[in-house]
Amino acid sequence: MTRLHAIRLAAVVLSALSVGSAGFADEWGTIKGKFVFGGAPPSAGELKADKDPEVCGKHKLVAEELVVGADKGIANVVVFVRDKDVKINPEAAKAAAAKVTLDNKDCRFEPHVAFVQVGQDLVVKNSDTVGHNSNIATVKNPPSNNLIPAGGETAIKFTSDEAVPAQVTCNIHPWMKGWLVVRPNPYGAVSKADGTFEIKDVPVGEVELQFWHEKAGYLGEMTIGGKAEKASKGRKKVAVAAGGTDLGEIVLAPAVFQK
Repeated sequence: MTRLHAIRLAAVVLSALSVGSAGFADEWGTIKGKFVFGGAPPSAGELKADKDPEVCGKHKLVAEELVVGADKGIANVVVFVRDKDVKINPEAAKAAAAKVTLDNKDCRFEPHVAFVQVGQDLVVKNSDTVGHNSNIATVKNPPSNNLIPAGGETAIKFTSDEAVPAQVTCNIHPWMKGWLVVRPNPYGAVSKADGTFEIKDVPVGEVELQFWHEKAGYLGEMTIGGKAEKASKGRKKVAVAAGGTDLGEIVLAPAVFQK
């Protein structure tokens, strides 16, 4: 083979690899958006720590059933892909190997809403200096109600997904409430303090999303891109583009949360 032929062959191989790599990247996209409260942000009411006040009373505890920031971003809205046969990105699948932690910290659950996959390790720990119990009210999976001493932890693994988020409570400290979202794949997110969310590596094409919030339930009414939409049981089909799909601001009216 002459040097010229070798150079041409190398160029062809590199070109093919480039096209193949680009084609693979084009199979996946990110879904993102921001939940916004369509009114004056409500203030969170303070909670009374009437149990273990020497520890829990040190923290300013507030109700977390509806958390709206100064910029009207809504935290803790759950978004997930409903499609059962959705293709899973190999990189996203690796995330299942990582442990998810639900902490009893400062006499509240951190995070307030946690996302875990079927088969993924959930570590429920207690960073406080008093004992807690974490009562997870699942439906398809056996409910768990573990007493966790100060500084202790326990591990849980779920074998089935849950159709709706499971409530987490502490029977010792009744103001403590949280939620656990158990899904069969990694395609889910919980909105951050500023209302934003991101679901990465979703297969390009149409998928069906489902929206849920603890105070509103399934989000049946919302305004996306200035257009009012009704979503039966919080379900909405979305086209995922290779470059990603930005739903923009998803405005939720105050009446949505008055249930």
